[in-house]
Amino acid sequence: MSKLTHIDNNGNAVMVDVSDKISSERNATASGSIYMESSTLQLIEANKISKGDVISVARIAGIGAAKRTADLIPLCHPLNLTSIAVEYEADTP
Repeated sequence: MSKLTHIDNNGNAVMVDVSDKISSERNATASGSIYMESSTLQLIEANKISKGDVISVARIAGIGAAKRTADLIPLCHPLNLTSIAVEYEADTP
C-alpha cells in the first residue's frame, strides 16, 4: 500500500508542506441533494417563502462555504479562489 501523505511514520495526522509547490489552475465541483414536498419547491421557485429568497440565501451560503474550505476541512491548505458559482436545478417529477 502506498504511503498516505497526511500521516507521518508514527501514524499521526500531519499537515503536508506545500511551500515549494508551484501554483496551478484547478477546478472543483461539488453537488448535493435536498428532498422536499413539491408544494414547497413551488413556493421557493415563486419566491413566496415568508422568510425571503431561499435560492439567494443558499447561493450566499455556498459561496461562503467555498471561501472557508480550509477552515471547514481538516488539514486543507487555504487556496486563492478566483471564481465561485453556485447553481441549482430542480428535479420535479
